[in-house]
Amino acid sequence: MYKFVIVALLTLLPWSTRAALPDFQPIVESAAPAVVKILVEANAQAQPMPGADELEELPEYLRRFFEFRGQAPQQRQRQNTGSGFIISEDGYIVTNHHVVEGATSVTVRLLDRREFEAEIVGTDVRSDLALLKIESDDLSVLKIAEDGVAVGEWVLAIGSPFGLDFSVTAGIVSAKGRSLPTEAGENYVPFIQTDVAINPGNSGGPLFDLQGEVVGVNSQIFTRSGGSIGLSFAIPAAVVNNVVMQLKASGEVTRGWLGVSIQDVDLDLAESFGLDRPSGALIAQVGADSPAQEAGLQSGDIILEFDGQMINTSSDLPHVVGLIAPGSEVEAVVRRDGQNQTLQVVVGGLDADERPSVAGRMPGADDNDAIFGMVLEAADDDMMAELGLSGGVLVLEVAPDSPAAAAGIVGGDVVTRLGSSAVQSLEDFTGAVARLQPGQSVAIRLIRRGAPLFLAIRVPQAEQ
Repeated sequence: MYKFVIVALLTLLPWSTRAALPDFQPIVESAAPAVVKILVEANAQAQPMPGADELEELPEYLRRFFEFRGQAPQQRQRQNTGSGFIISEDGYIVTNHHVVEGATSVTVRLLDRREFEAEIVGTDVRSDLALLKIESDDLSVLKIAEDGVAVGEWVLAIGSPFGLDFSVTAGIVSAKGRSLPTEAGENYVPFIQTDVAINPGNSGGPLFDLQGEVVGVNSQIFTRSGGSIGLSFAIPAAVVNNVVMQLKASGEVTRGWLGVSIQDVDLDLAESFGLDRPSGALIAQVGADSPAQEAGLQSGDIILEFDGQMINTSSDLPHVVGLIAPGSEVEAVVRRDGQNQTLQVVVGGLDADERPSVAGRMPGADDNDAIFGMVLEAADDDMMAELGLSGGVLVLEVAPDSPAAAAGIVGGDVVTRLGSSAVQSLEDFTGAVARLQPGQSVAIRLIRRGAPLFLAIRVPQAEQ
């Protein structure tokens, strides 16, 4: 009923309004010959052959069966399908890493039904991209865009969902710069979010703008049913261009690396650092001998800009740093002690098989004072050595309805910094507290379960 009403209303629109809607047919006609279906064979996980001890415990008929075979079961072949697209006349093809992962053979099928065996030139798990190569001439190619898309723009996808060859779907860009969980754990991809219908089999296919250029590679969907619900995600063209260039050159990808542990800035932290709104990436820890340490970045700095790019949330920083060529010198604008400073940073490199981390182990009396509602004591030397610290103050208890409880501090936390003051002893902490003003919001750095964490704590108002 509703669909009938919508169609009826559309027919009442002026012709000029209907004519303004995009016509995707020219894009499909010119681009479809360069979109490919990818057929993958890979080894399924086989069950291991029982060992000698396990054989002894089996019933006689099963033991004779395995002894007769004399070897582990043969691995079965599983088949996957995906999509991709040709980017050069000499046969280079872009697709997703997860489409060809573990492949024993890859076949590429064109729109005209020609098929080619493909070589895997290289893959990159962090971006979920792969580069293939086929030997052929007379190939149609697609151009990867240099510029990005804006939220609200029309986009078009071509792929093979559920094995249905060369299907076309369209929609708009819903959001940009999305950070999503990845297999590698760390996210270097600012995904484009669209409402284009994407389903299994679309993976690796192109996302087009209205100029017919590839603005992204379809990679993921969010779904509870297994089908599209209007939340699909594509790898943006800037990442695709960077990864393809490196895979062509060396078969692997190296990324920019800074060597910091970061967290978001919430409203209370923003106030405590003198910002008018939450923004930037707050450095919780700087790795020893890291590019960040060499540049003079410190724990408690908030990175507001990096290489000319605004850092609105902590997830923006890996997106920017990862695309910078190792060895490049760039500017970083940081908030420190209530003032903005500009530092020169020489970005390091993170090889394809390296895990990004800060160097070394990642960290996180007088019982009667109960400062901010906390019962504190000096942390013992063994604890500090285990955490890789030279000093700190241990939180034993936190009183309910206290400033510390409101800030999220819990027993077992180790305080290492209050405001701009390092805390290595109870005297350091009480001295830093004495310099605070009533009602002030101040950042406090903790080590919690081995990991660094900043919180904002409010200094109680003086009693009248």
